[in-house]
Amino acid sequence: QVQLVESGGGLVQAGGSLRLSCAASGGSFSSYAVGWFRQAPGKERDFVARITWRGITYYADSVKGRFTISRDNSKNTVYLQMDTLKPDDTAVYYCAADTRGLATYDYWGQGTQVTVSS
Repeated sequence: QVQLVESGGGLVQAGGSLRLSCAASGGSFSSYAVGWFRQAPGKERDFVARITWRGITYYADSVKGRFTISRDNSKNTVYLQMDTLKPDDTAVYYCAADTRGLATYDYWGQGTQVTVSS
């Protein structure tokens, strides 16, 4: 059983930065991939970024060049550094664990709100 807890959300002006954290407990953190997703009001949940256990990263086109995903296996934590934020980035951000290596996510955090003002 894996538990994920996101933190670091908040209110920021357009052009600003935030760093989200996803702290994991349970399971073997260094052996699975973790992804970030976001869901804006009235919209579907969208993929943002993914980092494999080897540290290979993937990004949605909408955040490429602005967001950076990283992991610290010594702290069982994955980070999402978000720079040059835009109002369209406003959403609840969720981290999720792919513990089976099937590119599907079987554990999810509760989410953290990010609001970008114009």
